[in-house]
Amino acid sequence: MIGAVVFDVGETLVDETREYGTWADWFGVPRHTFVSVFGATIAQGKDYREAFQVFRPGFDLAKEREARAAVGQPETYGEQDLYPDVRQALSKLQGMGVWVGIVGNQTLRSGEILRGLGLPTDFVATSDDWGVEKPSTAFFEKVVEVAPCAANEIVYVGDRIENDIAPAKAIGMRTAYIQRGPWGWIQRDMPEIAELSDWKIHDLNELPEIAAAENG
Repeated sequence: MIGAVVFDVGETLVDETREYGTWADWFGVPRHTFVSVFGATIAQGKDYREAFQVFRPGFDLAKEREARAAVGQPETYGEQDLYPDVRQALSKLQGMGVWVGIVGNQTLRSGEILRGLGLPTDFVATSDDWGVEKPSTAFFEKVVEVAPCAANEIVYVGDRIENDIAPAKAIGMRTAYIQRGPWGWIQRDMPEIAELSDWKIHDLNELPEIAAAENG
């Protein structure tokens, strides 16, 4: 049975193209240059934040976020940045009686934005809310605590093997790897995809079909 489906945020629900473009602008480099370095960093298996160090050695993400906010350029996203399948897929799942959660590595500000979007969801939380980040298994254990069912009845949906799929699987969840965004495309042929993902999807609207098949 699938009793709950829980979603990552960046590149699962939210297309971060515009936001990363604003970081390129903040550094004063062409957007194409920033995106190229960002992709190369991921492809090398490094933490994505190392891409920022290329343009500004000693870069501190938390401090730079504060600096941007102080001059009226805070990180933000809105309805226009949601992938087009988000509302329909989440609504379908809820209509089937499946508990829908959104939980990712996000700031308190991001959590407020998510709640303000009024998405069809039963629960929203961020790593800043909980004080623990992915890929820590403690993060996923908290997901199990808030969900209304056991770990093996929860499907965690994400675009990254190391941050989403592997740790969720490690505590007994089922997993759906979505192939989109930088990680989704760069990691798509990694053997861990087949080993650790119960499903590999390209569109969130595949999930209601999966739930219907699993729940009979």
